[in-house]
Amino acid sequence: MSTMRPSPEPGHRSADTVLWQKFCVPYAYPVVFTRDMFDARNTVLPDMLSLREADKRHRCLVFADRGLLSARPGLTARILAFAEAHAQVMELVAPPVPTPGGEIVKTESRHLATIEDTIRRNRIDRHSYVIGIGGGAMLDAVGLAAALAHRGVRHIRVPTTVLGQNDSGVGVKNAVNVQGVKNYAGTFAPPWAVINDLDLLATLEPEDRRAGIAEAVKVALIRDAAFFDWIEAHVADLAAFVPEAEEAMIRHCAALHMRQIAEGGDPFETGSARPLDFGHWAAHRLESITHHQIRHGEAVAIGIALDTRYSVLEGRLSEGQDERVASVLEGLGFRLWHPGLGLRDREGKSQILAGLDAFREHLGGA
Repeated sequence: MSTMRPSPEPGHRSADTVLWQKFCVPYAYPVVFTRDMFDARNTVLPDMLSLREADKRHRCLVFADRGLLSARPGLTARILAFAEAHAQVMELVAPPVPTPGGEIVKTESRHLATIEDTIRRNRIDRHSYVIGIGGGAMLDAVGLAAALAHRGVRHIRVPTTVLGQNDSGVGVKNAVNVQGVKNYAGTFAPPWAVINDLDLLATLEPEDRRAGIAEAVKVALIRDAAFFDWIEAHVADLAAFVPEAEEAMIRHCAALHMRQIAEGGDPFETGSARPLDFGHWAAHRLESITHHQIRHGEAVAIGIALDTRYSVLEGRLSEGQDERVASVLEGLGFRLWHPGLGLRDREGKSQILAGLDAFREHLGGA
């Protein structure tokens, strides 16, 4: 049976030749766990700088979270002394540059412009390094600037929050917010290396330290039931930031995120399946309508509670499993209600549910 093809419309012209370009680019970067990375005896950073070019002095530009520098007054001097101790491997082109942390660095475009200008003025090229030391939001902005400079300069992340060390800091994304839209402008740009210095968590405020645990609950729920059982069994230790429990949680959570990115089949999110965004449609919307008065991890905890409740209502989870998840989150110290959840627009529609429409757009309309 033959099939007749309709004749082209007048004026229509088919392509004479189609050339398909196809190639694969392997990505590999280390995520290193250490302590006191700026002790002169610790060679983790020099080792990362020398991964490909061992016999070279590498030019480095360091951006450091302003809040971290305030909490650790001697950190700038330690970084300068460390660079001097390893002068055969690294050269600081300028003293560490204090940079705003938190969502303000992602929301006010002047901060990204300042970072970009600092990279340009210090003549950082594609064989030099931009080193970001700070929380997830600050690393997002520095990572984006590094990805844009010369179409990508070498970038080393040093996350200083639980959320950065177990989730955002080990991934491949960088972004800033535009006109209230979370992570609207950004890139997929894997870092050169990630260094998780567990000692840098010590000066975090309890709320910031707790916020990152929400991402561990999330990835456990979507990818590792045994890990969720472990979190449930260690709720009290995690809530009290017992070092052994906190470190085990960060290491396993980071490994699960890395496995999802590497083996999930869609590291640059070209499809519409986004398992790592479980709980995030509500979280992003809640952050936006409260003008980021709520921390990302706190918003994610609420989003997880909403999504697990929905799963029970839809018959995808058995009755009571949502209460189990909520109990774990509350045991960790999260509050699962925020007044922003009750906000409505002028037409009486729920503002939080508008986050669903935003996510549909983010995923291509599905």
